[in-house]
Amino acid sequence: MKIIIKTKNLEQSESLNNFIEKKFETIQKFIDDSKMLAEVFVEIEKETKHHKKGEIFLVKAQVIISGKNIISEVSGEDLFVTVGQAKDELKNEIEKYSQKKIDINRKEARKLKER
Repeated sequence: MKIIIKTKNLEQSESLNNFIEKKFETIQKFIDDSKMLAEVFVEIEKETKHHKKGEIFLVKAQVIISGKNIISEVSGEDLFVTVGQAKDELKNEIEKYSQKKIDINRKEARKLKER
């Protein structure tokens, strides 16, 4: 699995890249197409306008599985916590998509069995 990291209004450091790669590597086991090379796009943005106190970070994570675009978008004050939340949300969306795909196959199998 390839993880592509992009930052905006934020300096991209080696420690940040390692942290993000370590977090998002766990997504691989939820992607059922092991033959297909999955790419995860992670965009981290530091919002600078409209905030009087503190820094607000926006983390967008996107993966394309079998032509389906799955996206998670989380904002928060702590960068590392926000990255973790984005990973968890993306994992949940992938699980929902996989379960839906399995349910469709089961439904079709039931229809064939009833005939």
